[in-house]
Amino acid sequence: MSKAILTITKAASDRIKHLLSLRENPALGIRVGVKKGGCSGLEYTIEYAEEKGKYDEIVEQDGIQVIIDPKAVMYLIGSEMDFVEEKMKSGFAFRNPNEKGTCGCGESFHV
Repeated sequence: MSKAILTITKAASDRIKHLLSLRENPALGIRVGVKKGGCSGLEYTIEYAEEKGKYDEIVEQDGIQVIIDPKAVMYLIGSEMDFVEEKMKSGFAFRNPNEKGTCGCGESFHV
């Protein structure tokens, strides 16, 4: 059995549902990707997904769709997407077993 590309916590799926409900223009879901940047070399990207690309992967959970950019799949396999709310910040967080390290602020990573 192969590892799931991405699992989504209840807190993350609830937040995604909320964000999608606020949009005037409907979206398929959200798109998760990885781009070069930050102190450690790679950053996660999250945006609304208007359409599915030919090679995109789709994770469906709790009635939502998270579309994975094909260039990000190898970096995300086995990861968990969560939504955390703390005193001074809130946002999506990734627990990624492929990370070899992160920067001090936790905004970027390297594999």
